[in-house]
Amino acid sequence: MDLNNSNDAVARRMAAMVDRISGMKNNDEYYYNMPVSELRGGSKVIVHGREMGMYASYSYLGLVGHPRINKAAQDAVSRYGTGTHGVRTLAGTLVLHGELEDTISEFKQAEAAITYTSGYVTNLTVVSTLMSRGDYVFSDKLNHASIVDGCMMSGAKFRRFKHNDMDSLERMLESAPADAAKLVVADAVFSMDGDIIDLPKMVALCQKYNAWLMMDEAHSLGVLGKTGRGIEEHFDMWGSVDIKMGTLSKTIPSVGGYVAGKKDLITYLRHASRAYIFSAALPPAQAAAANEAFKVILDEPWRVEKLNANTQQFIGGLKARGFDTMLTETAIVPVLCGADETAYAVTRHAQKNNLFVLPVVSPAVPVGLARLRATVLASHEEKDIEYAMDVIAESGKEIGII
Repeated sequence: MDLNNSNDAVARRMAAMVDRISGMKNNDEYYYNMPVSELRGGSKVIVHGREMGMYASYSYLGLVGHPRINKAAQDAVSRYGTGTHGVRTLAGTLVLHGELEDTISEFKQAEAAITYTSGYVTNLTVVSTLMSRGDYVFSDKLNHASIVDGCMMSGAKFRRFKHNDMDSLERMLESAPADAAKLVVADAVFSMDGDIIDLPKMVALCQKYNAWLMMDEAHSLGVLGKTGRGIEEHFDMWGSVDIKMGTLSKTIPSVGGYVAGKKDLITYLRHASRAYIFSAALPPAQAAAANEAFKVILDEPWRVEKLNANTQQFIGGLKARGFDTMLTETAIVPVLCGADETAYAVTRHAQKNNLFVLPVVSPAVPVGLARLRATVLASHEEKDIEYAMDVIAESGKEIGII
């Protein structure tokens, strides 16, 4: 295949991306896929031989490298080896997988749970398994790409309501046929903005219009609720969410995704969702690490408390310095920059001052809303957070955005 053929649409798309990346690298604006050679306590990393403060991590409770979790993974490798030799349905399910799913269902106060090999795959397969042609699925406009892809794959009527706008959602629910199967799906905490879905109103609408409710808790597990159990605990609305989806690769320092809910739901997914039937199981080490991580969260409640304190310090401090952090209430803190070039410039200054933070630019966010997408962790110390805010503020003043 000639990649220089300008008449080939695939080649043109590839060339456009390659040209954009080359331009970013030439302008010292490319900070993605950075080579991290060492993690130090979760809050610091070694990049190109330099120690940098980590403000782009999803390890919200600082559990990466936790001794108990590491030991659980090592013990699993010693007992089971490094792989699972096939799909669980045919090759057998390790006892370890069952233990993990029991732990998840207890943590989420659900009857049962099922695990998949990634969070992306979980959303993709669950939505497309549950919904079909003639059904209706309603998705928040800012939902994660995996939800959008699952909605499109399902073949259902796909409706996107205005971000966190329950009036917009109700108008769409009202216009759908009363006898049609309906699913409402949303992020619990939005990954680019850090704000929280209005769960009480969404639950009321789902009950009014007889719709299933699915919550993606990728960024709320370990973050929301007194004990970090997520959005139902945050609003004291246990049992209000039908499909409790989450990932095992953010607060939980492993890999994979899960769904917790009623036993019938989980039985159906275990025998109908293609990503479970046709994908190999989680490797033993990853299943064991995830299983132990849930237990550590409950055994060390100070982590959730520390994360909340650090979040307030970070958001409050950035606002006091003049930054717009949008509507965030959580550990995801957008630092609004405006133009893409401005976000690159702030990032460049931060990186040169040993602050690992990254820009999010168009088309990932709308033009004019480029930002630093900073995250704060329970493992950050107060003085480190102050340093990070000072570095960002220095650049903001130089550029003129504060």
